[in-house]
Amino acid sequence: MKIKELLSKKRILFILLFIFLVFIGNKINFSEVIGSKNQYFTLFQFFGPIASSFLGSVFGIIVVLSAELLDFLIVGKAFTIINLLRLTPMLFAAYYFGTRKKTISIFIPTLAILLFILHPIGKQAWVYSLFWLVPIAIKLIPNKSLFLKSLGATLTAHCIGTIAWIYTVPMTADQWIALIPTTAYERFLFALGISASYLVINTVLDFVVEKLKIKLPVNTLLINKKYSLLGKISKINI
Repeated sequence: MKIKELLSKKRILFILLFIFLVFIGNKINFSEVIGSKNQYFTLFQFFGPIASSFLGSVFGIIVVLSAELLDFLIVGKAFTIINLLRLTPMLFAAYYFGTRKKTISIFIPTLAILLFILHPIGKQAWVYSLFWLVPIAIKLIPNKSLFLKSLGATLTAHCIGTIAWIYTVPMTADQWIALIPTTAYERFLFALGISASYLVINTVLDFVVEKLKIKLPVNTLLINKKYSLLGKISKINI
């Protein structure tokens, strides 16, 4: 593909739009991160991963990273190892959500399980790492639902974040085990949020492209008609 096609005006426009959405979502707190003061999960967790589904894995990761770095610079966070590590979970979630390739998507949670169990505390709370068998199993399902793909993405982000956390923040094995029901509930909500965000944005983009008759170069914007509510809405008699 030529550079001109790769970086077309329309693609750049959509990339900037997603960067804006991700950046705004990162400003709206959803729930507090247990074990840390003034650290929150945000609405970014709901639609950060879906960018790669519309723009492709590479551009999706670029969008997420750009939004995170923008927030990083505006807030004025220090360039510490911990702060930099916190940028990575959503990058892997975006990759997982947007790619059909299995190798890396399976390797990451597998490595996370290994690293968790190798940690002295993680070894005692090894059962916690079983969460990450889920994204591995989901990736092996041929025709997975949107919810399952969303669940796999959020648990991929979770495994990266957890490994960074266990190696940098002191916690006991009992604390990790006590987190299991909270984590299950939290990730279920995130998966629902990701699914809903994808449905809404996919439908809005489909509507805009259809109604404005926008001609898009191949692979500029990957809209999935299967998950567009446009047709269903048009059939409703008001």
